[in-house]
Amino acid sequence: MTVVSGAALPAALAEIADDFASASNPMKLDLLLEFSEELPPLPDRYAGQLDKLERVDECQSPLFLTVEVEEGERLEARTVHLFFDAPPEAPTTRGFAGILHEGLDGLSAAQVLAVPDDAPMRFGLAEAVSPLRIRGMVAMLGRIKRQVRMKTAAAA
Repeated sequence: MTVVSGAALPAALAEIADDFASASNPMKLDLLLEFSEELPPLPDRYAGQLDKLERVDECQSPLFLTVEVEEGERLEARTVHLFFDAPPEAPTTRGFAGILHEGLDGLSAAQVLAVPDDAPMRFGLAEAVSPLRIRGMVAMLGRIKRQVRMKTAAAA
């Protein structure tokens, strides 16, 4: 885990943050585009049913997400799965979703909840994209953590 400012990031997210932090601004945009292209499509159970997902209004482009949390007695044993919908013509928004998917999908609920709220600031993207766009990624992380808390409240 990498510690930048405060709490450590989970290993996969820390590795992504390191890649971005060591890249030039043009390279950061290329990396963001790669994550945009690698964002998995919605599974059939959500395709065409955006009413089952939560809209993240802070994003400049329409972005919807939902979280599934597997059953388990403890937060450490409950795996989190993330699902996003963002239009192909919104590569920055899709890229942020791709980063969060790559870095958080498959972690335990406890690990996701422990991700510091300032994690999106650790990618060094503030120099490459507008602050409004960074706000969208912060909002995505906030929604993910809120949904995990809601879906695990009974087990806590």
